[in-house]
Amino acid sequence: MPPKLYSYIVARDYGFAPNPFYDFCTLATCKPDIRRTAQVGDWVVGTGPKTKGRARHIVYAMRVTEVMSFNDYWNDLRFIKKRPHLRGSWKKNFGDNIYYWDTCANNWSQIDSHHSYEYGVQNPYNLEKDTGTDRVLISDDYVYWGGSGPLVPIFQGEDIRHSTQKHRCKFPEQVVQDFVKWIRSLDDTGYCGDPLEWK
Repeated sequence: MPPKLYSYIVARDYGFAPNPFYDFCTLATCKPDIRRTAQVGDWVVGTGPKTKGRARHIVYAMRVTEVMSFNDYWNDLRFIKKRPHLRGSWKKNFGDNIYYWDTCANNWSQIDSHHSYEYGVQNPYNLEKDTGTDRVLISDDYVYWGGSGPLVPIFQGEDIRHSTQKHRCKFPEQVVQDFVKWIRSLDDTGYCGDPLEWK
């Protein structure tokens, strides 16, 4: 089956969702519908918000190379660095490895993070929304520009950007292929720029 392309607006770009640090781009919070359905080999692309003057610009693109549960993500040694430390650097502040299943309490635990309340108090809205889809999308084949991404071209007459807080994924196969060719032609890989909200 040919890969799908999922496109959405990154309304708040802090380096949290997606989290592009430590050689992996991860989508572990927000966008539950994308996390529920995207498969290995699919592409996820985020574009900037109109309110920040970045509507025609790409924030990041990742080819999904792994999918795992929150518990697996929490326990995987590769992603320990993605656990947040709110008194650390900006990069540490916005770690997205924040959920694990507490077997003693028989419920999800949400650690002190960008998605909790002050002083580590759990935010039940974010917890329910995030953990409602127990899947983390992971990529080691990505490019993240943050607030400095290029303009997104039109492919086969199709504007791949989405205009609401949902997402789009029903693109013709040729549009997806042309998008991938464009991304590859830029010769950018990995972390290439800081999140927009850091400026």
